[in-house]
Amino acid sequence: MKIALYIISALVAYFVTGLNPAIIISKLVYHKDIRTCGSGNPGFTNFKRTFGGAWSWVVMAIDLLKSAVVVGTFAMLFKHYTGHFQLGAAYTGLFCMLGHSFPIWYKFKGGKGFLVYMSLILFVDWRAWLVACAVLAALIFTIKYMSLSTMCAVTSSVVVLFFTDAHPGAIISCTAMVLFIIIRHHENINRLIHGTERKFYFSSKKKS
Repeated sequence: MKIALYIISALVAYFVTGLNPAIIISKLVYHKDIRTCGSGNPGFTNFKRTFGGAWSWVVMAIDLLKSAVVVGTFAMLFKHYTGHFQLGAAYTGLFCMLGHSFPIWYKFKGGKGFLVYMSLILFVDWRAWLVACAVLAALIFTIKYMSLSTMCAVTSSVVVLFFTDAHPGAIISCTAMVLFIIIRHHENINRLIHGTERKFYFSSKKKS
């Protein structure tokens, strides 16, 4: 049963989280493909900058909820059958990240995984999630660089995990996911270094 749980959780996480709301909504509502707009990234930030409006927050909500539901469900199953809730959350979250970033539905081209990570880290350790949210809020409202804010937020969550009694497997998985998110932001890092990265504004898609 334990082996089956690992296999089923990985498959469900990958296929469900691979469904991208930014792509789906951009086509249904705006009759455009978000992958051909702005930076081309099928995620919340590019969707918000391109289209603005309430639908961008729907994209964010779905991205958070799709992984939260999957991770929460399987974390409980892992707790029941293996006794390891944190490990189950991190393991399932890892495949959520892979599904979101390399979805079979869209020729393996997906988002960077930040919102997926933010939903799964809550199940791994709420303190790490709280610190990540605080760092994100503090930076996005001051420096206004979404990319830098997200990278600092996820990194801070892992730092917190190292000072808790988190399962070693969960720490390793989350560390790997954070490194993965940072690598996925390599273009943003290059733009930050050269001073060409666009700032993020909640009020308008037109500012830069």
